[in-house]
Amino acid sequence: MTDGADTDDVLVELLRVLAHPVRLKLVFAIREQELAVGQIESATGIGQPLLSQQLGVLRKADIVDTRREAKQIFYRLRPEALVPIRVLADRLGDRAAPPPAGGDASAAHFARILR
Repeated sequence: MTDGADTDDVLVELLRVLAHPVRLKLVFAIREQELAVGQIESATGIGQPLLSQQLGVLRKADIVDTRREAKQIFYRLRPEALVPIRVLADRLGDRAAPPPAGGDASAAHFARILR
């Protein structure tokens, strides 16, 4: 397997994990600061056991780090875990195709077909 294929596999897995709406909401909740599980629950409205299950998926995918303080577990986003998404955005941004000429006419034509 080539390095490019390995990188693509990592990206596909990362996107799969983040494609779940609850997990994406959790990532947004901890993107700027470390939060305890109770704080994450309050900030997102996601209750147990769903919260623990989805945090476990993020932890297993190495998207978040944890630390324990007494009985509390704190979660923080690992910024380096999201690097493949930045690379993808750069790759796509460089190659984005311009909209087709007459795009509005095509949309109108398509709308007529659907009627």
